[in-house]
Amino acid sequence: MTDSYELMRQIEERIAALPAGYISKKNINGKTRYYLQWKENGKVKSQYLREGEADEIRVQIEERRQLQKHLKELKKKFPTLKENGPEFETKVRTGRELAGMAASVERFEKRDAYHWIPQYLYGNVRTRVCVVYGLRRTGKTTMLLQAIADMPEEDFKKAAYIKLRTVDEMDSLTRDLDRLYQAGYRYVFLDEVTLMEDFIDSAALLSDIYVPMGMRIVLSGTDSLGFWFARDNELYDRERTFHTTFIPYREYSRILHIDSIDEYIRYGGTLKAGETDFDDEELLEEGVAFRDDESTRRYIGTAICRNIQHSLSCFAFGKYFGHLRSLYEAGELTGAINRIIEDMNHRFVLEVLTRPFVSHDLGITARNLKQERDPAKRTDILKAIDKETVTRNLMKILDIRNQEEQEIGITHSHIVQIKKYLEALDLIVPCPIEYGMAGMEPEERILFSQPGMRYCQAQALVHSLMKDETFRMLDNETVSYVTERLLNEVRGRMLEDIILLETSKALGKEYEVFKLMFVRGEFDMVIFNKRNNTCAVYEIKHSSQYVREQARHLLDEEKLGLTSPRFGKIVGRFILYLGGNLDTEDGIACRNAKQFLKSLPEVTLESGLEKMPSVY
Repeated sequence: MTDSYELMRQIEERIAALPAGYISKKNINGKTRYYLQWKENGKVKSQYLREGEADEIRVQIEERRQLQKHLKELKKKFPTLKENGPEFETKVRTGRELAGMAASVERFEKRDAYHWIPQYLYGNVRTRVCVVYGLRRTGKTTMLLQAIADMPEEDFKKAAYIKLRTVDEMDSLTRDLDRLYQAGYRYVFLDEVTLMEDFIDSAALLSDIYVPMGMRIVLSGTDSLGFWFARDNELYDRERTFHTTFIPYREYSRILHIDSIDEYIRYGGTLKAGETDFDDEELLEEGVAFRDDESTRRYIGTAICRNIQHSLSCFAFGKYFGHLRSLYEAGELTGAINRIIEDMNHRFVLEVLTRPFVSHDLGITARNLKQERDPAKRTDILKAIDKETVTRNLMKILDIRNQEEQEIGITHSHIVQIKKYLEALDLIVPCPIEYGMAGMEPEERILFSQPGMRYCQAQALVHSLMKDETFRMLDNETVSYVTERLLNEVRGRMLEDIILLETSKALGKEYEVFKLMFVRGEFDMVIFNKRNNTCAVYEIKHSSQYVREQARHLLDEEKLGLTSPRFGKIVGRFILYLGGNLDTEDGIACRNAKQFLKSLPEVTLESGLEKMPSVY
């Protein structure tokens, strides 16, 4: 597609490098003199040519003339609307300008969902638009330009890209679509379309008028909630929607060539290339997400809070505003959303940070450290920690935070509605916690689809412990150890969440994925095959070494006995960790967590479930 336009660009660059004008010959005092002459700003200018230069310049002038002729022919064959068409009211990009934009992304890896765009462009559907939406820096615009770059040349000549702005309106867009249609354009890519204030209330014009005329229209935007509203009102059953917010580990690793689960925990959720290079000055820009707590707050503010606020303001008098109207009218909606996200993370951190001091995990770690093969790493340092005091101070610090946040006037109704919108943005996913005891109802657990957002806020809360007087009284070695221990616990719990989230999203409706709690202990994940009435149970460990006590719950006959009657025959017991694959003498299979995540099937809407994970 871009070959002809790239050729025109190269020809233009070569023409600019060649001399313009003509060679004149003069007889001065009986000697022949040669001059290069050309016009500049209406005036004739000349340059004396030394002996031997004239022939070389003459060849270059002739080359320039031939190239200009060739370029003129190419421009007739591959015109741009700016040169040969009408003026536009929106930012329309076609021809060579669009080819340059498309060429800039050709080297990038493609998202898993990319194939849906060309399938829509060349499929048989004649009554729908294609919608690609998700939060910032998740590859939306890149996918659109990649689809343009992959077009055959004949189709590319019929393609136009429009970047919408807040000043644009649907009336001006439809007038431009009319102009494009009259000029023979049939593939239109509308980026950031939800920025138009009247998009939600008039989106059906695109599917009802222009698609039946033969246009293929691809819509993209950061304002995911705007698409959600439009789909429920204007685009009902007239769109094919694909989300980009959720970037699973296997896809993140493939696209960015990063094979570290800890890198994914720290920065996963966006596709900002080079975001782990802290020496890069570009990382100081406002748009870079999840570098630290402050950049995470900015991302939440710009990509999430403003997203929701913009959608609600554009749909202010609709049925969706509900309980949030008072917060919006008081100018406190963005702050409320931010605080609720932080509150969910505070509760997550409180649970994670108190757990190691009240469970057997600390004892396992203490034993491992004491039995470390390397004498330099062998230590009894955990004996110096007053577990009861540390736990009490942790709960005090985090509980005070939560109480302060609850005093800003956010009601339960606000929280429920904002959570609903965060689900619509694909930012949070509810995952059930089942109980192995009779009479216990399932409990909701919130999983974040962007792990970097959660980790940065959790990291900031852990470091806030350094300000606590109790921690400051400990020696530096103990403080450093406890802080890293707590952060490692955060990473461990986040690994559990990541595996739960990605497994539940990858498997079809015939499976249920959940955490199973008992009076003492838990199975970190259960995969229940409803059709075959079988299940597999998992322990998930952020550790590269296998210790037999890690499998204690999987070996507990009482827990296994409580599981089978409800969820079928147990066909596998697994530990997912960061080490290599091995099978224990107790019948427990240890499998690498990264390999597990990469083995999860890629599920499509049409094909459904293709296969179970290889470790099942």
